Amino acid sequence: MLKHLLSDDLPRSRFLTVLLVLILFGLAFAPFITSGARPLNTAATICVYIVLVASYDLLLGYTGIVSFAHTMFFGIGAYGIGLGLASAGPFWWIAFSGLLCALLLTILLALIVGLFALRVRAIFYAMITLAVASSFAVLASQLSDLTGGEDGKTFSVPALLSPSFHLFENEVFGRIIDGKVITYYLVFGVALMLFLFLLRVVNSPFGRVLQAIRENEFRAEALGYQTIYYRIAANCLAALVAALAGALMALWLRYVGPKTMLGFEVMTDILLIVVIGGMGTMYGAVVGAALFMLAQNYLKTLMLQASSALVGVPFLAEALHPDRWMLWLGVMFVVSVYCFPAGIVGKLRST
Repeated sequence: MLKHLLSDDLPRSRFLTVLLVLILFGLAFAPFITSGARPLNTAATICVYIVLVASYDLLLGYTGIVSFAHTMFFGIGAYGIGLGLASAGPFWWIAFSGLLCALLLTILLALIVGLFALRVRAIFYAMITLAVASSFAVLASQLSDLTGGEDGKTFSVPALLSPSFHLFENEVFGRIIDGKVITYYLVFGVALMLFLFLLRVVNSPFGRVLQAIRENEFRAEALGYQTIYYRIAANCLAALVAALAGALMALWLRYVGPKTMLGFEVMTDILLIVVIGGMGTMYGAVVGAALFMLAQNYLKTLMLQASSALVGVPFLAEALHPDRWMLWLGVMFVVSVYCFPAGIVGKLRST
């Protein structure tokens, strides 16, 4: 049953299996094993980024396509559901209508970008997608009447997902089951299904062709595969999943804005997580997203505690000052790439 659920793509490493199980159970029971808004927000962000990074891994790790337009599709999904709820009210049919419009726009743009750009090679395609994504971000910032400009827009969600909604009068395992917890499990459940779907895709005959294109496109063409069609299909599929991830993020935050949804920082985070976790593994998205988001949210706090404990050692206390957390995050990234050139999952699977 487990092999079928994982599309016969088992972790193939005892330590990796334990790590994945810990992440799964940690995310599944996050509302009950943590308290406060920050840990739950971190868990929800990990769920969203697992899907977002896995969809990008379909392009980069399995097909060999370097694209900088992934945040554009992420933002389209977020703005589709966010602007719909902000303009027409917190109704389910509005949310689904906005999501449907976002997905249609996503598939159209992905198809257009694919048709015109995927015929060129490597760096040229990357530059084209970067230009398209940058143009879309500028457009979202300038259409302030529609999108809220740089400030973005906040919106209300359907009553079931509102923090004021209580499913039960009494606590369950010490936690009130309110709309925020329900929203979290919506994000977690959809993210889990999307990840398992992508795992099925990369282990299907379609996925095998994508890997053949990555390894040697000319040989794949010689075997009779129309590689341009497979590359376009992979681009459209990855874009749709990224848009769904954006919709989940918007529902969780109840806010859409260009910096949060369309900023280049989001794209760099995706690239870092893919490299840290391991390209072409899918499981790398899970491990990389969990480790990166935990470091991003808690490294500064840990450094503050360490700096306070080492107050008698001026050099170390200064070096570990929390204002330098970005420096140490970069050092951790360099060390991880040096120690795990194939990513954490790639290293664990090879041992």
